[in-house]
Amino acid sequence: MFLLHGFLDTGDTFQFLVDAFERDLPLIAPDWRGFGRTEWPQDGYWFADYIADLDALLEIFSPDRPARLVGHSMGGNVAALYAGIRPERVRSLVNLEGLGLARTPVAQAPQHLRRWLEQLRELPVLPTYESFEQLAERIRHRYPRVPSERALRIAHGWARREADGRVHLLVDPRHRRVGGVPYRREEAEACWSRITAPMLMVFGGLSEFARHLGVDGTEEHFRALTPSMIARHLPDTGHMMHLECPEVLAPLIEQFFEAH
Repeated sequence: MFLLHGFLDTGDTFQFLVDAFERDLPLIAPDWRGFGRTEWPQDGYWFADYIADLDALLEIFSPDRPARLVGHSMGGNVAALYAGIRPERVRSLVNLEGLGLARTPVAQAPQHLRRWLEQLRELPVLPTYESFEQLAERIRHRYPRVPSERALRIAHGWARREADGRVHLLVDPRHRRVGGVPYRREEAEACWSRITAPMLMVFGGLSEFARHLGVDGTEEHFRALTPSMIARHLPDTGHMMHLECPEVLAPLIEQFFEAH
């Protein structure tokens, strides 16, 4: 089973979900390029590279049979796109609110590309923290449904203390720039519509991200694209469900994979 993390996250934080699994399964939870403990490519980031990275990982760790994928947010997007692009390589897929981004009107392309050019001139600055406890407090402020003890463990997965004595996030600050290619939701949906593997789609009832997408973030919209999709709703959790309620999420994933 491949566990694919979301934007600004790391593979470490899937540990809460892994701890909640009943079965002892072979698991791989990589850090995407530019996140966690990976290297930072000097030529920047293009979203298609993550699809290629997943393809390369599967060639190494599951070369002879289709793989089981669990993806959260950005990781869910990568997994779902891949499942439509190379359906023969995916046995089954759990998508934890990999809902895509808001639609980008074509008329916004000049403005978007101008902003991209301007951001290339300066390196974005990320905040640093006096301690892991201070970062944990920030995590709790952003995600109040995450228990305090869990927030501290997340802080240690998201950051490290550097030579200046401060705690720095494990992410390339260039991720804060807009992408050089405007997002085209229609292209993503064309890929999703070609998914043939069984897919479990999990929605957070309190997810601010899904609400931001409006109709595009609903079960009905995704069911129109992938009619065989199985949907589950967690009414008391938000977008960061693997951090907020891993003990509820784990049985859903295990039951789905036992059946598929």
